[in-house]
Amino acid sequence: MDCLFCKIIAGDVPSHKVYEDDFVYSFLDIYPCSEGHTIVLPKKHFRRFTEMSGDDVANLFVSVNKIARKLEEALGLEGMNVGINNGEIAGQSVPHVHVHIIPRREGDHGGSMHTIVETNPQLNGLAELAESIRNFF
Repeated sequence: MDCLFCKIIAGDVPSHKVYEDDFVYSFLDIYPCSEGHTIVLPKKHFRRFTEMSGDDVANLFVSVNKIARKLEEALGLEGMNVGINNGEIAGQSVPHVHVHIIPRREGDHGGSMHTIVETNPQLNGLAELAESIRNFF
């Protein structure tokens, strides 16, 4: 497989490992948004978050929570953004599911998740949109 993250997990590409368990591998981002920007990825290869089973997602996010708490403690953080870019259009540059933990500090000039995209959709059709989405469950 020609996946950069699979090569990192296998030890074929060096990384600054932060944490590893049976399900995930975590390392510092080499193009960080802030000090301590950490990547958490499942050891099992998934191209997209929406391809993962519930158990795989649970294992991933139990570790994300553990790592986020330790980053908060180690770096004295006031907050953080935790997110996934799912698909190339959403900014996913490596086709292997990964979660970004981005430490935040007062005055860092960053924004909330609402600053990622701003298309200003119409709000008068929210009830119909919610019903349309519910129909897929």
